[in-house]
Amino acid sequence: MGRARVDALVPHDSLPNLKNALAASAECVQLRKRGATWSFSELREPAEAIARLRVEGTSLEPVTILELARLCEQVMSARAAIMAERDESPVLAEIVASLPRELNSITARVANKILPSGDLDDRASPELARIRHEITKLRSSITRSLENLMRRSEEAVQDELVTIRNDRFVIPVKSDHRGHIKGVAHGFSSSGATAFVEPLETIDANNELQSLRETEEREIYRILFALTEELRLQLAGIEMAAAAVAELDFINAKAVFHQKFNCVIPEVGSGTLQFAEARHPLLEENLRASSGAVVPVSFSLDEDHDSMIISGANAGGKTVVLKTAGLLSLMALSGLPVPARHALVPFFSSVLADIGDHQSLAANLSTFTSHVANISRMIELCQAPALVLLDEVGTGTDPEEGSALGVAVVDHFRRVCGAYVMATTHYGGLKVYAANEERVQNASVEFDDKTLRPTYRLLVGVAGSSSGLEIARRFGISGEIIAAASASVTDSSRQAAEYLRRIKLESEEAASLREALEEERVAVAEKFASLEKEAEKKERQRQTSFQAALEKIVNEFERRSRELLATVQDRSERLKLERETQRRVAELKREAQRVANSSRGREPSAAPTNSGPRPVRVMREGQLVTGGQATGASLKASGQHSTESEDADYIAAPVRDIAIGDRVRLISFGSIGIVDSIKGDEAEIRVKSLRLREKLENLELVEVAAPVKSSGRFSKLRNTRGPEIQLSTTDTQTRSELNVIGQRADEAVEAVDKFLDAASLSGTSHLRIVHGHGTGALRRAIGELLKDHPHVARFAAAPQDQGGSGATVVELRQ
Repeated sequence: MGRARVDALVPHDSLPNLKNALAASAECVQLRKRGATWSFSELREPAEAIARLRVEGTSLEPVTILELARLCEQVMSARAAIMAERDESPVLAEIVASLPRELNSITARVANKILPSGDLDDRASPELARIRHEITKLRSSITRSLENLMRRSEEAVQDELVTIRNDRFVIPVKSDHRGHIKGVAHGFSSSGATAFVEPLETIDANNELQSLRETEEREIYRILFALTEELRLQLAGIEMAAAAVAELDFINAKAVFHQKFNCVIPEVGSGTLQFAEARHPLLEENLRASSGAVVPVSFSLDEDHDSMIISGANAGGKTVVLKTAGLLSLMALSGLPVPARHALVPFFSSVLADIGDHQSLAANLSTFTSHVANISRMIELCQAPALVLLDEVGTGTDPEEGSALGVAVVDHFRRVCGAYVMATTHYGGLKVYAANEERVQNASVEFDDKTLRPTYRLLVGVAGSSSGLEIARRFGISGEIIAAASASVTDSSRQAAEYLRRIKLESEEAASLREALEEERVAVAEKFASLEKEAEKKERQRQTSFQAALEKIVNEFERRSRELLATVQDRSERLKLERETQRRVAELKREAQRVANSSRGREPSAAPTNSGPRPVRVMREGQLVTGGQATGASLKASGQHSTESEDADYIAAPVRDIAIGDRVRLISFGSIGIVDSIKGDEAEIRVKSLRLREKLENLELVEVAAPVKSSGRFSKLRNTRGPEIQLSTTDTQTRSELNVIGQRADEAVEAVDKFLDAASLSGTSHLRIVHGHGTGALRRAIGELLKDHPHVARFAAAPQDQGGSGATVVELRQ
């Protein structure tokens, strides 16, 4: 079926169908690369079996049923392989998607009933198993009976061997002893010395055996008919399976061809005919057999350059270029891969060629007239878009007239028919025409002046010399004749040949220069890429060091926080501090990441919107500093000073004994507090609303230092272990009012929660939260938070003169 599909291959007349066929080939190639393949073996043409299925009441033979089951099995196996990759293979999936799954069950039932040899399995039905069991038992009984008889009548038996004649069990009896064994003779041996006798005592058993065999045949027919009916019910699916097998086998063959000839899937439908490193598949096949290699050709035709005149030495490969262009174009239009590195092919309506000598005595055609007749027919058939291939156009007549005719024919196909034209020639007139016409290219097949042999390379943009005398010398014409011919060549012809040779040399030098420039460009690009990689590597190393330093600072902060929290006795205060610590650790990490991003030249991420400045953390001389809103009890790890509020700095006071009411610094953490009581070597210190116990030896007397005005909104602190970071020095005095109008509910709840923490730490007892009227969503969300908040004693809607239901007043626990 696949071979028939290939034999019927013609170019597509529908562009969508062509693109679909090419897409199927591309998908199959990719599936084979991923190991998803299928093959169809031992499948006979199913047309006859399918035709018999269409006739009601007919029954198929076991072998035919097996063949249809094998067809269903293999196509469903291919379907499974394709559907597993259906996302990457939509066209192939469409071919097999509609195959009914019932084909799998039919295959299984056939395999359970019919053996690979074509015989029915004993388990094909319970009745068949019973019948065959009885046949086996009766055969054994008859055999034993006959063996006993032969032992009793040993002198009358020719050989003690039970045999079968006319489907009945008999024994060989000597002809002269027939009277010793009573029974029915079923024949004699060829010599007449042996008679095959069915003894009377086994006649009934043999009759019963024949009856069982007939019953077996009837049961076999019934089973085969039932299987045939099952196949008949799935006739449409089987027909689809046969069509799918043919199509998939064809597509798989194209993929194998793609791999064998190192092909490419062509792009069809553009206005450009372009082949890069194209090879004629038949020429490549022949050269492979002789360990040779084909020389690829590359060329392009488009709207700006719609024609190409190819000149050059005889036997240099000009005609091969035409045949390669024509064959690969037709292959692409037929949905086949083409042997090339890259291929663009317009959706040609006609591909017309005049190649070879069609002279015929019978048809009264000379070389010239055969060419002219063929070209005349091509002009009639040409329909744009078209590809026209002309080999030795205008040849076979007077060179001057032939050259003029060749120019006119090429120009007609270009201008009137709108075709892409490729023509070979030895005529100077056509070469000049190509040089003067802007949209016509000259090209030539290369001839090596040193070896006097063609290289078969196609040089686009350069006309070539025919080198006829050198080719003649190469093929054995004597030097005397060549010398005489050379003397007859005109000076103008020699000058033209020399001119073409110089152009060729200059073209080769330009090509070499382009190659050198390309190599230099690639080297520069590689160098640039290596520098980029090195920069990325250094940046990763810097980020790793930064993250390690940050992790160390954060761990130290958390450790010292835990030490401080362990000294707090009030559970609710300890919980508040734990939450504040966790929040500040997260903020420290975000701020550090922002700084890292800024140092790489990226914009820092925008901070979440809230009701005021968020706390930030920076590193100063390797220490952790916290600052921001609600800093009354903010924890600072500065070795020089801490603040009770953001507006005061403290310095060490003159050394003396600590007394009640003194301001002291907790050396272990750096917080500033007031001594409320002293018991022995311990003091009770009040840090805002917190009360802590600490040994006197861990306290340092401090006093308020003169304020230092900041020169701007931000002061800059430099960390010796990292980049410079800015710290906000805006007024961060705790406020008693928060406005969350315009925020989302979750943003407002987060802002209110932080607001309550800050107010509690600073000792503020009465607050007002402005949320507006709106839909009431903000008011309800804030109310849910306040209802269970540990800092809140009570809350209510604000009085009318303070905003009414658009605000909420809150009283905090003291």
